[in-house]
Amino acid sequence: MSEVFFVSCPRGLEAVLSEELNGLGAREVRATEGGAHFSGGWPLCYRVNLHSRIASRVLWRVATSDYRDEQGIYDVAYALPWGGWFDVSRTIRVNVAAIKCPLKSLDFATLKIKDAVCDKFRKLAGKRPDVDTRAPDMRIHAFLEHSRMTLYLDTSGDALFKRGLRLHTNIAPIRENLAAGILQLAAWQPGTPLLDPMCGSGTFLIEAALMSLNIAPGIGRSFAFEKLMNFDASAWQTIRAEAQAAQLPVTELPIFGSDLYGDALKAAHRNLEEAGIRQTVELKQANALEIFAPADHGVLVANLPYGERMGELDELEDLYPRLGDVLKKKFGGWNAYLFTSDLRLPKLIRLSASRRTPLFNGAIECRLFEYRMVAGSNR
Repeated sequence: MSEVFFVSCPRGLEAVLSEELNGLGAREVRATEGGAHFSGGWPLCYRVNLHSRIASRVLWRVATSDYRDEQGIYDVAYALPWGGWFDVSRTIRVNVAAIKCPLKSLDFATLKIKDAVCDKFRKLAGKRPDVDTRAPDMRIHAFLEHSRMTLYLDTSGDALFKRGLRLHTNIAPIRENLAAGILQLAAWQPGTPLLDPMCGSGTFLIEAALMSLNIAPGIGRSFAFEKLMNFDASAWQTIRAEAQAAQLPVTELPIFGSDLYGDALKAAHRNLEEAGIRQTVELKQANALEIFAPADHGVLVANLPYGERMGELDELEDLYPRLGDVLKKKFGGWNAYLFTSDLRLPKLIRLSASRRTPLFNGAIECRLFEYRMVAGSNR
């Protein structure tokens, strides 16, 4: 039987996500701001949770209805067969998001949905589920538009960018699914040399190594769908076993990372170690302005420092033109992808960007600038 799902992702990656969903066998894929809808059976939902490198969450649509006020929201939620979906012993949390919603308080709408679920369980089971806002078993999501509401059950649990791998982070980490999306936008392919000269805790490097070794990003974690009443354990076992069988042996790869700071490098070392892929990446401590290309062609990707204080902004003003010189002089034949929230970059780096892609790192609006460094040229 086919169900309808909504997959959220970092804003700016909707097209990349849709392509990935199509590749996983999803039907009726439709991109929208902040994600994509698709339809398919439960085994497909399991596969998307396990294999998607771009998704943040996979939400199962359980109701869509018109509403006029808070009581209408309560009535729609109360009518649903919650007890048929999960046990009263499961903890819950309700999240509400809205666009052009006429209600005065989203907190009150959230409370009404929580009350409806609890009241329904109390009627059916004589007791109600507990609320856990930090690590609930079941997350219920509501999306309110002007007069229409949609209710979802979250099949993922923890956000999917939490691979269970990167335990040690630096001060301005980039989310794993955003890093994977940037590698896709850069058209980087496993086997192509990849360099991150400001690698921090190693997010780009780890995502590239996982892609190269065909390791499913969710293979080391659990999911909320395992706690649903309709969970098909044997289908899930088969899907997991297939993913494990498709992994390639861990070997040295043309993936290179460096960072100016020893602490950042130690974090990258530990994250690669704990992911069991330490030998795939070559790491060294180096100033990004003093490095050389490790191959005659490849992709350079960097999450540039975020200058939030005045002194740092001045330092970045000094860094950008020097970084542009390094790319011109030492990286002919390479494509560089620089990710930043600092929109002064294109003017200061003195290179012609061939593409600018708006992306969001959480709530921060950023740009991914593409520079194609022609061999033997100064442009």
